[in-house]
Amino acid sequence: MALLHRLFLLLISVLGVLTPLITAVALPPLPLRSSGRWILDANNQRVKLRCVNWVGHMEANIPEGLQHEHIDAIVNWIAEQGFNCVRLTYSTDHALNPSTPVSASFTTNAAEAAGVSAAELAALYDRIVAKNPWIGADKAATTTRDVFAAAVDKLYARGVVTILDNHVSKASWCCGLTDGNGWWDEGFGYNDWNSRFFNTRAWVRGLEAMAAWARSHPGVVAMSLRNEVREFLLQGSNGPRDDWYRFMKEGGDAVHAANPDVLIVVGGTQSTTDLTHLRDGRRMLDTSGWPGKHVWEMHAYSFTVTFPDVFGNCDIVRTEYGLFSGFVLEQNKAYTGPLILSEFGVGMEGGDRDGLSEKDDRYLGCLVSYMEDNDADWAVWAIQGSYYVRDGQVDYDETWGLMNHNWTGWRNPAFPAKLGKMWNMTQGP
Repeated sequence: MALLHRLFLLLISVLGVLTPLITAVALPPLPLRSSGRWILDANNQRVKLRCVNWVGHMEANIPEGLQHEHIDAIVNWIAEQGFNCVRLTYSTDHALNPSTPVSASFTTNAAEAAGVSAAELAALYDRIVAKNPWIGADKAATTTRDVFAAAVDKLYARGVVTILDNHVSKASWCCGLTDGNGWWDEGFGYNDWNSRFFNTRAWVRGLEAMAAWARSHPGVVAMSLRNEVREFLLQGSNGPRDDWYRFMKEGGDAVHAANPDVLIVVGGTQSTTDLTHLRDGRRMLDTSGWPGKHVWEMHAYSFTVTFPDVFGNCDIVRTEYGLFSGFVLEQNKAYTGPLILSEFGVGMEGGDRDGLSEKDDRYLGCLVSYMEDNDADWAVWAIQGSYYVRDGQVDYDETWGLMNHNWTGWRNPAFPAKLGKMWNMTQGP
């Protein structure tokens, strides 16, 4: 990995792609590993991941925003804000169809899947090419995987590493109990509402494909096995949660066999909020096939039902965070491991608390205090100020986006300061 790292930096320096701001020492020595509750680099120094989510799992199957800015501008903005990591989402559809031309992905695939006209998405594709001429240089040759590669490699050149997150099976918005992406179709209690697109064998093949591909892209340091697995009706009731243990082990084994360097990120049930089966059931996930590589993840929003703020009491909510997920940070337990808060966020405008609503401001302040005390890794939702298409609307405005609609700067300049000492590394082994 170290040799690949040096060769990669030499190549892009020869090509003249590096900006004056990048230095080789901006990146930790790779590969990363887990030890107790910490993520460590190849020199056994702690690495704290400060990530931003960047969506690539929607119907077009490329990272969002390229209709508004050149990919270099987006990558540079990420690095300049102090993020050292991107959680880049993808669909199993993309993982298994890497050779789809970007032009066809928009004008045929995304148009049909999103229920908008091919003419609208053809016009959107033309805007992308106007901002990113390299995509349209050969319409038949530039693939969706080429765009993922450009994002990962350019981030790496700026000292920013990538977590690949398998967000959904069928490329689409996430998440709900009837979107067909929630639970493995081979699991107990199958129902069409929650599992019709979640083909377990395709999921494993997709993980293997992305892990193998990542071996040629050293910026990928971790892979999240699945975003927000969620039971519906009888699902998860066997064991309980035997299917979670079975399939997370199988997915982790597949990733590690294809790429032993990457960390393997595992979320709990109930939409990545509940890991209590590790503690209360006294049964650890079998990670013996990938020792020193497992990382836990959790999600938390103001609307997350696992962490209700019924009484407006932060102490109670902090206790909920710890009871359901945060307990994995306790040292010297079978379940001990690093924990990344891989999704959290707020509506960025319209409220009277520096743009936030009173509810979101209270939630964020409480969550930040919990994270400051525990100094865990994190990934904020999300960079995109707009989507190519969402809910049947082209160039959909994302009011939860860190960037404004045109991807030129912060939507809410007050937001980064609200994260307080989460930006800092205050603890270590």
